Amino acid sequence: MTQQRINLNRCPNNTEAQNLPVVSQFHLMSLSEDPELQPILFGLFLLMYVVTVLGNLLIILAVTSDSHLHNPMYFFLSNLSWSDICFISTTVPKMIWDIQTQSRDISYVGCLTQMSMFIIFACMDSMLLTAMAYDRFVAICHPLHYTTIMNPHLCAFLVLISVLASLLDSQVHNLVVLQITYFKDIQISNYFCDPSPLLNLDCYEMFSKIIVTHFIGAFFGIFPTSVILFSYYKIISSIKRVPSTSGKYKAFSTCGSHLSAVCLFYGTSVGVYVGSAVSNSPKNCAVASLMYTVVTPMLNPFIYSLRNRDIKSALWRFQKRTI
Repeated sequence: MTQQRINLNRCPNNTEAQNLPVVSQFHLMSLSEDPELQPILFGLFLLMYVVTVLGNLLIILAVTSDSHLHNPMYFFLSNLSWSDICFISTTVPKMIWDIQTQSRDISYVGCLTQMSMFIIFACMDSMLLTAMAYDRFVAICHPLHYTTIMNPHLCAFLVLISVLASLLDSQVHNLVVLQITYFKDIQISNYFCDPSPLLNLDCYEMFSKIIVTHFIGAFFGIFPTSVILFSYYKIISSIKRVPSTSGKYKAFSTCGSHLSAVCLFYGTSVGVYVGSAVSNSPKNCAVASLMYTVVTPMLNPFIYSLRNRDIKSALWRFQKRTI
């Protein structure tokens, strides 16, 4: 395989296609070319990565070690924390390594692997947030049947569905990329192998690529958001019927952390892709994508620990037992 840079800015004809080398690697975008900023970026992203991993591990430890948190809501939360650790680990360690080595190259296999892992855990985050929305819907709208409906078998089934749907989404994208024979460029307009820029490097419009970018993307985007919006519509309708103000506040406070996490995840991800469609600057889009790939997994532990008395109490009990 060769490392020759391909930059035709157009698709090759049949004669040119026979002379083109097979792409062996891609070149990722750098967030900054300023040498003085490289140590700052290295330290900043290393710190954010460590904080994210430790924060989510604390959530997992608190949930698994405290019997008071052995219920469906915190079962989904511990799975979300595990997914967030894997999600940020697909992109940030590679970026830190690139800053340290001053290299932006990634092999074809490495790019495909990173894209697969990114899709799996991004989709898992979305599906788990959807399952948590359904859990809050049952808890507020059907409190008397909560333990019957949200039994351990259903919770495990929802997590299993999240995993299988994420694997399906990832494999469909992989199959499409593997069908791409020629790329018009090997410069990916992001700091990681984002599926959208990677598919845009294809020379030819394929029916399978159209299916992936439109149908599959719409399904995995519209279905979770529809379930979340419907759940909160029913939740708000139920809360309105509560006579006392304190009762309304108590009912809605159980949804505060989840609602904050949903707004953060979907708000940043939708903002990035809408911005990329409007903006012509790949650099701005790459910087904006840091919001949902780095900032969101880092803030989730703070959202659930600072806004949740049960988590704070569990962490305090865990600290006392450790001491």
